[in-house]
Amino acid sequence: MNIINYLTTVRFGIGASEALAEILHELGVSRPLVISDHGIKAAGLLDRPGFAFLKTAPIFLDVPTNPTESAVAAGLELYGQRGCNGIVVIGGGSPMDLAKGVALLATHEGELERYAAILGGVARITSAVAPLVAVPTTAGTGSEVGRAALITLNDGRKLGFISPYLIPRGVVCDPALTMGLPAGLTAATGLDALSHCIETYLSPRYNPPAEAIATDGFQRIWKALPVAYADGTNAQARTELMMGALEGGMTFQKGLGAVHALSHALGGLQEVSLHHGTLNAILMPVVLRWNAEIDAAAKKISQLEKLAGLEGTTLADALDDLNRQLGITSKLSELGVSHEVIDWVCERALEDHSHPTNPRPLSKEDYAAILETVF
Repeated sequence: MNIINYLTTVRFGIGASEALAEILHELGVSRPLVISDHGIKAAGLLDRPGFAFLKTAPIFLDVPTNPTESAVAAGLELYGQRGCNGIVVIGGGSPMDLAKGVALLATHEGELERYAAILGGVARITSAVAPLVAVPTTAGTGSEVGRAALITLNDGRKLGFISPYLIPRGVVCDPALTMGLPAGLTAATGLDALSHCIETYLSPRYNPPAEAIATDGFQRIWKALPVAYADGTNAQARTELMMGALEGGMTFQKGLGAVHALSHALGGLQEVSLHHGTLNAILMPVVLRWNAEIDAAAKKISQLEKLAGLEGTTLADALDDLNRQLGITSKLSELGVSHEVIDWVCERALEDHSHPTNPRPLSKEDYAAILETVF
């Protein structure tokens, strides 16, 4: 038996953000906490006409690049102080993960660690999670329809919190919100979304609907990302990119793989702040080459190559070329990552919830070899 769920309602299209007030009313959220970040506020996105009713709402902006337990606690304190009964998150993956943490602890007792997936927390998360409405401002993470949040605990562990009850109750995908995204962030977030489509498609779990969605998202992103990178005001490219990112998030049900196991671990490093999408972009080509050694994965990679219209080259090589075209470095060392962290990162990759669904079983030594390739 395979249980397949897509459990939320998405308003999608240019201008969809005008529906935010209606969604909150439907969910009975009269006192929302707004979670975003300083960059989103500085860009003026919180001042859009559709968000005017939020001007009197409390706003939490101190969201780290990689959300932390202490930031969740700060957001939770504001939620309680202002008597909130729901959350609106406007931003990318970091605000969304933090918002999921706040929504969880607003209604569940105990420390955050208690609800981590690898510590048996999935069964402890109930339908009591506070109502959450997600408004993505990047076309990348897919977290707006994802059931997981990644949060770094105070002791440095970056853990996954997973439950269908963490999927936002309402989603607004308005490509107009991404029009002003800088080219570099367009590239990093778009490649993040592309990695979701590729890894979930290659996952050995049986879920044909998710595979169909993943391949559709892959094609949309492959065509639209270079266009949106070159011209951020191209409405059609921005729309296609946001739909591809949304589809990438829908396929999380199938599980990810080694790219995300490693990028999650690298994202937990204290000494350097690393963008999740950039890490996925760097790691994807080399992991594809490792997975191509497995027949089932090789067949699927071949199918992706056909969908991308590649001739005389591999998908891994084409991704290397795309990274160069979009200004993505090929080396972790250029991001300030120290060679000394390899052992620490590999240990955490083995513990990550994405590790079991990589199509090729990998050991600690295998992960180390993969990392050596991108240093």
